[in-house]
Amino acid sequence: MSPRTALPAALLLALAAACSTGPSLEDRGEVTAPPGDRHDLTVGSAGFTESDLLAQMYALLLDQAGYRTSFLTVANRELYEPALESGQIDVVPEYAATFADWLNAKTHGPDAPPVGSPDLATTMEALRALAAPRGLTVLDPGRAVDQNAFAVTAAYAREHHLKTLSDLGASGLKVRLAAGDECVQRPYCAPGLKKVYGIDITAVDPKGVGTTQAKKAVQSGQDQMVLTTTTDATLDQFGLVLLTDDKHLQNADYVVPVVNRARAGGPGVTKALGKLNDVLTTADLASMNEQVDSWRRLPEDVARTYLKDKGLLG
Repeated sequence: MSPRTALPAALLLALAAACSTGPSLEDRGEVTAPPGDRHDLTVGSAGFTESDLLAQMYALLLDQAGYRTSFLTVANRELYEPALESGQIDVVPEYAATFADWLNAKTHGPDAPPVGSPDLATTMEALRALAAPRGLTVLDPGRAVDQNAFAVTAAYAREHHLKTLSDLGASGLKVRLAAGDECVQRPYCAPGLKKVYGIDITAVDPKGVGTTQAKKAVQSGQDQMVLTTTTDATLDQFGLVLLTDDKHLQNADYVVPVVNRARAGGPGVTKALGKLNDVLTTADLASMNEQVDSWRRLPEDVARTYLKDKGLLG
C-alpha cells in the first residue's frame, strides 16, 4: 500500500486565495477532455466526522488500487468545490441532493428552484448535468444515505404506537419540535411535516439539528420530537428512535464520490471507489460515526477496520 502524505497548512492559505471564486466555465476544457487517470491524487474531506470517514475509506481504497493519495480537509464547500474543479482536490465525498442544489444555486443563482428531490434517479440526473460543465464527474451512489430524520423517545413511540411519521400524523398528537431556526420555513421540516403528514407542529424549539441540547429536550419531555439525521449514532444514549419517513418527504441525500474528470475520471478510480457501493449502508455509517464521536477512535483506524472486515482491504 502506498503511503499517504499530509498536505502542508500553507496550502490551505493558497487554496483560499485561489478558490475564492473558482475559474470561469468559459476558461475550462474539462467538458471535452478525456477522463484522466493521475497517479497522485488528493482526497478532500469537509471536516466533520462522517466526511472524514468517507474520505479515509476513499483514500485507502485508492491506495490499494495503486494510487498515491494525499489528504486535505477544507470545511467550507465554497472553497473545496472550486478546488475540486481546478484539480487541487481530485475526489471528495458528497451528498446527492444537497450537492445538486448547491451547484444549481451557484450556476443559476440563489433563488433558483431546487433540483434535489426524494427521487434518487431524478436527483442524480440533475446533479450530473450541473457537474459536467464544471469538469466534475459524479460516480454512482451506493446504499448509504444521510438524510434529515425525526426521532421521538422509545417510550413515546410505544405509548402511542408510532413507527412512521404517518402514524404520528394520524395520532393527532400536538408536537413541539426541537430543530434549527430554519425549520420554521424549510419545506422538509415543519411545513412539510404539516402538509405531507398532517402532524400538528405547535412550535419549533430552536436548539439545532441533532444537538445534545435538542435531544435532551425530547428526552426530558420538554419537546416531543427532534430533527436529526439517519446516520445519527447517539440516539440510543438518549432513549430515542427514528420514525420512518414513509412518504419520502426528505431528499435523496445518498453518498456519492465526486471527482475531477481530467485528473481522476478514469476507470481505475471508478472501479476502486465503486467497491464501497456493494457494502456500505446507512447503519454502517452510523456505527462508524459512533466509534469516532463516542469511543474517540481515529477516523482512519475506523475506516481501515471496516474495509478489512468487509474484505475490501488486504
